[in-house]
Amino acid sequence: MKEKADKYLDDLANKVIKRTTVQSPSFNFTAAVMSQVEVLNKKQTIVYKPLISKTIWVLISVGFLAIIIYALFSGNKVESTSWLNEMDFSALTNTLSSFKLSKTVMYAVVFFGFMICIQIPLLKNYFDKRLEM
Repeated sequence: MKEKADKYLDDLANKVIKRTTVQSPSFNFTAAVMSQVEVLNKKQTIVYKPLISKTIWVLISVGFLAIIIYALFSGNKVESTSWLNEMDFSALTNTLSSFKLSKTVMYAVVFFGFMICIQIPLLKNYFDKRLEM
């Protein structure tokens, strides 16, 4: 019975295959597909837009210069520097004088700083190339 069912399915499949015609794509099928591919390939360019615009940088610079000029030209010159003489740095110098680092820690800090100085340009180039694509 299984063989009879298999033969019936085989005959049915042969009839269906014989009845169907070979389908061919339209004349401009390739051009239509390629036009859609080209539309997909067009990427949006990422325009660099700084977080702080040039006008804001100019305003910050002008404000900073205004504060410096005001501090230099206003009041008595002795009074403007006297607050620095009145500050007591002895607590800071006493704490730092007793602070000791081992050579291993010092080498680790120097190596860490060196690796950061190397990795920043490498990562910048990597991400610049990645954003170009």
